[in-house]
Amino acid sequence: MENSSKEDYKIQSFDLETQKLLKTALKDPGSVDLEKVSSVIVDQSLKDQIFSREAGRICHTIVQAEAKQSNGNVFRRNLLNRLQLEFKAREETRKRSTQEWVCLVSFICNIFDYLKVNNMPMVALVPPVYDCLFRLAQSDSLKNEEEVDCLVLQLHRIGDQLEKMNTPLMDELFNLLRDGFLLQEDLSSMGRLLLLEILEFRAGGWTLSDTAQKYYYSEVTD
Repeated sequence: MENSSKEDYKIQSFDLETQKLLKTALKDPGSVDLEKVSSVIVDQSLKDQIFSREAGRICHTIVQAEAKQSNGNVFRRNLLNRLQLEFKAREETRKRSTQEWVCLVSFICNIFDYLKVNNMPMVALVPPVYDCLFRLAQSDSLKNEEEVDCLVLQLHRIGDQLEKMNTPLMDELFNLLRDGFLLQEDLSSMGRLLLLEILEFRAGGWTLSDTAQKYYYSEVTD
């Protein structure tokens, strides 16, 4: 019951007809147009930052319900096809709107976090997730606090899983972040603090000591 109330809460931002569509998809996916459902979820994720960070849970519930009901994967296939299109257009999206771009990254990473095959992350999502994070680690993105914040948030959430899937790429990504932190002079003080925190977070085995936690998070709240 607790889960369903959480799902209900997250779809309150939709109009009543769409809420009804999503609620039905969560319980009886075979009775609705799952291509339409995937489009609705992606469209909302690209404009609503809070929803983009939580949509993976809804997608996971629908995937599970469809598999149980008919052993089908119509929803997952449509979702991944749409994600692939958005991923291909990512640079245009970034140029058009930083907010839409960070929402896209949050959503792709959230899907990676929640959609598993045999309890393992989907291998097909590893390259696009890394591509998005590498883009956020470029010098022009590191100047933008919104992008740095997005990058650090994703690494907190899925860095450990992602490293297990491809350690050399994670090493390469953190070399970029270290260089950015040490060599790039036009970072904001908040951007620099966020980078230092994530470097320490990974160095500590994807966890922070209590002392470091107090240091970084008192700085952020002050």
